[in-house]
Amino acid sequence: MAAGEYVSVSSQADTERADLTRESKELAADPVQEHAELKGIYVARGLDATLASSVATQLMQHDALGAHARDELGISDTLAAQPVQAAMASAATFAVGAALPLLITLLLPVSKLMWGLAGSSLLFLALLGLMAARAGGAPAIASVTRVTFWGALAMALTAGVGALFGVAA
Repeated sequence: MAAGEYVSVSSQADTERADLTRESKELAADPVQEHAELKGIYVARGLDATLASSVATQLMQHDALGAHARDELGISDTLAAQPVQAAMASAATFAVGAALPLLITLLLPVSKLMWGLAGSSLLFLALLGLMAARAGGAPAIASVTRVTFWGALAMALTAGVGALFGVAA
């Protein structure tokens, strides 16, 4: 999980770097066009043309690449891809999430294990979805439903593949 997250977010970071390199070249080659582009962004956001031009001028004088990265490309220091941080968060949450079903395997008799583990895993997914929604201020029902549905689908597909290859319990 952590390796996949690292690879995914690293790819995002590579794309961001490539976008910044391209934008830097565009700024050097045609600053007038880049000013017009930034002005157009601010006009589209509701500023009048005069104010938008003034804002674009001042931001470009201060940090042209930073202004274009933030307002044209949607890249900022706080939102930039951070592969190592993403991988560590993924590893930690995966370990915590895996601990609960492992605990169930210690508590249930073997005869109840398959259904008990599946049911408790869905319950834990629902609880984690609720916690994530509360932590992020998102609607709880949507979060719980999404996490539980996709978790159930993943378990069903895994069980189906196991049955297909004759390794189901």
